[in-house]
Amino acid sequence: MRNILTILLASFMFLSCGEKAVKEYGIEVVAKYPHDTESYTQGLFFHDGQMYESTGVKGKSTFRKVDILTGKAQRKLDFNRKYFVEGSTIFKDNLYILTWESKTAFVYDAATLEYKSTWKYPREGWGLTTDGKQLIASDGSATLFFMDENFALQRRLIVKYEDRPVRWLNELEYIDGKIWANVYTTDEIVIINPKDGRVEGVIDCRGLLPRHLRTPQTDVLNGIAYNPEDGKIYLTGKNWPELYEIRLIEK
Repeated sequence: MRNILTILLASFMFLSCGEKAVKEYGIEVVAKYPHDTESYTQGLFFHDGQMYESTGVKGKSTFRKVDILTGKAQRKLDFNRKYFVEGSTIFKDNLYILTWESKTAFVYDAATLEYKSTWKYPREGWGLTTDGKQLIASDGSATLFFMDENFALQRRLIVKYEDRPVRWLNELEYIDGKIWANVYTTDEIVIINPKDGRVEGVIDCRGLLPRHLRTPQTDVLNGIAYNPEDGKIYLTGKNWPELYEIRLIEK
């Protein structure tokens, strides 16, 4: 009887570990679209089927309503050269835009893109997304910050891969109940459980931008956009010439 119980217990432990194992993914490119090589991509998202992008670098920071078929801005907001614009998202009919080191955030009307207000922001702005209930932001550390519409902190979440903090979390996107995050300076995206911060998946994006399309101005992978209207996922990078619709392939 003891042997049977031992086998059953070992099987249960194996299944439990299997359920918690981090999944590994590669990517398949489904389609390619033009991307403005002047776009130092900081935030990328869809709202009502329309793609939007925020771009960084002082003196060149913008927020853009983008035609996905051409990569061109249908409308563009320019920012004072003292600001380095970072992540952006639409939440509760407002457009929220973070800046990097200025400890400043901007709010615009989501429908008209008209300016509404400027806010003091208590940390560096990096990535920004929403789960429809709150804002979710990164600051380059292993911590994600959950905030209400007035940037009031609701909770902090430490992101871990097998009990080790995952630093350099950058651009964020909320997809099917999970948070996707670019890991800055790498070709990896992590899929995060928003309840406990556990990394449930790692996406290997090496080789996404072909070597022959790289120039001295080409920077790192950064930019995840999910269109909930058709379930499509798009990736790009800072000053990349192409935007990619991708599909995950589990390894």
